Amino acid sequence: MLARLFRRQVSLTPLYLQRCNRVFGHSAVHSFRRPRISVVGGGALTASLIVGLGYTLNADVPPPSKERTPTPLPQLISSYVVYSICSIPGLVDASPALLAFCTSIPGLRQLTEAFVRVTFFTQFVGGDTAHACLPLIRRLRADNKGALLAYSVEVDETETTGGTRSTSEPVHQHIVQELLRSIDVAADFEESQARETPGSGRRTWVAIKLSALLPNPAALFHLSAYLSSLHTHNATLYPGCPCVDDLAVLKLNGPPPGSPLTAQDLVDLRELNESLIRLCTRARARDVRVIVDAEYSWYQPAVDSISFSLMREFNRESSSPMRWLPWPFSRSVRPRPPPLIYVTCQAYLRRTPEYLVQCLRDAASNQYALGIKLVRGAYHEQEVKADSRSLSFTTGASWPPVFTNKVDTDECYDAAAAELIRAVANVDDHGPRVGVLFGSHNAESCAKVLDALVDVGLATREDGAVKLDDQAAERVNLAQLYGMSDSLTDRLATLVKTPAPFVIKYVPYGALPEVMPYLSRRAIENKSVLGDGHATKERQQAFDALWQRLFGSSDKAHATRHGHA
Repeated sequence: MLARLFRRQVSLTPLYLQRCNRVFGHSAVHSFRRPRISVVGGGALTASLIVGLGYTLNADVPPPSKERTPTPLPQLISSYVVYSICSIPGLVDASPALLAFCTSIPGLRQLTEAFVRVTFFTQFVGGDTAHACLPLIRRLRADNKGALLAYSVEVDETETTGGTRSTSEPVHQHIVQELLRSIDVAADFEESQARETPGSGRRTWVAIKLSALLPNPAALFHLSAYLSSLHTHNATLYPGCPCVDDLAVLKLNGPPPGSPLTAQDLVDLRELNESLIRLCTRARARDVRVIVDAEYSWYQPAVDSISFSLMREFNRESSSPMRWLPWPFSRSVRPRPPPLIYVTCQAYLRRTPEYLVQCLRDAASNQYALGIKLVRGAYHEQEVKADSRSLSFTTGASWPPVFTNKVDTDECYDAAAAELIRAVANVDDHGPRVGVLFGSHNAESCAKVLDALVDVGLATREDGAVKLDDQAAERVNLAQLYGMSDSLTDRLATLVKTPAPFVIKYVPYGALPEVMPYLSRRAIENKSVLGDGHATKERQQAFDALWQRLFGSSDKAHATRHGHA
């Protein structure tokens, strides 16, 4: 049924635009965004967007009526400068090469890094360390927003498909230690928050990226190739779906004959698995949710198999002597907790309809809670341009694995969101417990999520607000990237009433020298976020806020901006 739902052509009718107007109080205009990237920011801006929280942004959402923490004046100036640069197409297209050139020259490198720090780094990165992000996390919580911390450093991806192993000391273990610290920082903050405001919920989570936790991420590529050869019977489109026994290969004494896996790959993958067990064990002990970010499709079979293995272990309910009682008696004995581990589902992948069906089926049959972060996808350009002939294990698969039409991705996302919300609501009808983090900058998609929550009875409309019941409040959240679409985030934070923050900001962090290469490599892949005028809208909003802060009124700013003053 879900697959049929996804195949149905869903159009954005005038009626639904009226529903968006009713939810957000503005005219939502949907378009295909083709973002561009700033010069020096190269990666910094859409940088963090590797998690793929949607490729459509809407900067036209009016500010909420509730008074919020004032944005510091230097940050307003920085925002205006950043989005002014992002609005210049020539600089946008040249930014990765310019950044690489400027940082390769002594003297100029220091000047470039200084400029990046006071502009793009300040705008899109939470801080150099998890501890340095605490002031931002506190400001977000004061404005009824959560935070998803993401240490945005990874190993060199040139090694992934046959490159030589780096002779320098690998950084993956350093990253593991930093992620352990970020879990502790998130937990310590939530515990202090609970002492100050009991019952406020835990909304500081941690994101991890598997390719960053290996000395050579080529091991993920080779494991994906091996798994794809085993899954030829799987009807799901490439990159397929994980199976329960996928990681049995890690218990072998050596690589299977004829497989692309090497002995060193198995060593690295076992170390990765041990690191992930440490991270998830710490997260469970400290009650911090962990989100596994998506990767390229040629990594995804391995990422899926490892992530689902973690969910099967860490998302199970602890046994209870009263669990045998029928619902609702058993429910009254002990609340069913939300998932601890979440995997990322990318709506631009053609496999998504069948993939979600199998996810729900696997969670039900193996009796664990299913955690899903639903995004549109952040690697579209690279996926389309990739040469399938160089990816030997994709032979025979339809290529590219992603929708080439943005409308198809939008329809897939909205259909998936509706089905996941129904799954959340049906938790007591012999289905798995489901928790969903909807990543989207698209105002229409956010409106549809809220409407669906109301339609299935998980929320009600009261005095112009949307009030979620306790079950939905713990299992459904929306997210946007830090430094982007703040008007939409503010509107959602004000509109939706829950005991804990409903909307979450994805907050990348890391030392500037570490983060810049990572962000630069991601620049091209994430062009889909700031194009078609969105950067201009963000710049205009920054100008209005800056003018209002300096002169006390935005009317003059509006007139000046449009040439009427």
